Amino acid sequence: MDKLTSMVVFTKVAKAGSFASAAKEMGLSRAMATKHVMQLENSLGVRLLNRTTRHLSLTEVGMVYLERCLQILDDLEETELAVTRLQTEPRGTLKLNAAPFFGAYHLAPAIAAYLEIYPDVNVELVLQAGYVDLVEEGFDLAIHLDELRDSSLIARKLGTSQRIVCGAPGYFEKRGVPKTPEDLKKHNCLSNSSLPPRDQWQFVSQDGKSTVIKVSGTLEANSADALRMAAISGLGLVLLPTYMVGQDIRKGRLQAVLTDYVPAAADIHAVYPHRKHLSAKVRTFVDFLHERFHPTPYWEEWMHPQGGE
Repeated sequence: MDKLTSMVVFTKVAKAGSFASAAKEMGLSRAMATKHVMQLENSLGVRLLNRTTRHLSLTEVGMVYLERCLQILDDLEETELAVTRLQTEPRGTLKLNAAPFFGAYHLAPAIAAYLEIYPDVNVELVLQAGYVDLVEEGFDLAIHLDELRDSSLIARKLGTSQRIVCGAPGYFEKRGVPKTPEDLKKHNCLSNSSLPPRDQWQFVSQDGKSTVIKVSGTLEANSADALRMAAISGLGLVLLPTYMVGQDIRKGRLQAVLTDYVPAAADIHAVYPHRKHLSAKVRTFVDFLHERFHPTPYWEEWMHPQGGE
């Protein structure tokens, strides 16, 4: 028999001084209540209750055991309440993984705003490039900016990001503005060496035609943010996602070109290991990001001046 249930029955019998009363309170038969207590006594090898035809009383051992049972059951109730609150009220530590640029420029401000609403949550933000094993490394949640690899993960789309060609206004004053992808062959194109083929930029026209242009330039870097800063300085053109350059374009530090030839938008997902019994901290944070980034993320508002997609 379940020892925990037997302990509950024992405490009820001890408090009521009657098997019948305790059994009625718990919805059991008197015989079942008696069986639970006898099972406890047999497993412990002691007598917990003195029984007469008219009266029940605790033995000396029974009084000690009752005190311990009450403490254990109180601790269990507090533990269950704490766990339930974790599922219903956002609290505890949320361990989050994201790519460095997106995490620093977009997640960090979002986290600050989220924690204003849910002050009982602490966030551990780990910024690193590449794929991570959420379960093995103990992450509650990750933000993926590329194609999802693990089909076992639960993914929720938060928003999108286009890839766009842009450069500093001063660069275009000196070198002119490209009108078609072919014109890029005459421009200083700054390439990301961590994304092969680094010298091939792909475009899709409005009629769906795909074009690959072989570009060249005076700077290659394995850091997209380094290329972004070089472009802002006027060195050349970059092909980067709008979540990296959208705010620069909006503020006039960069100017977007070839906007009729952008590739299909890349989806941004929140991914987590399980859907069932999702904790309140994960659920509310994902909802918060979805509302913040969807349907048109703020880094692409300059592309949709009317607020539409």
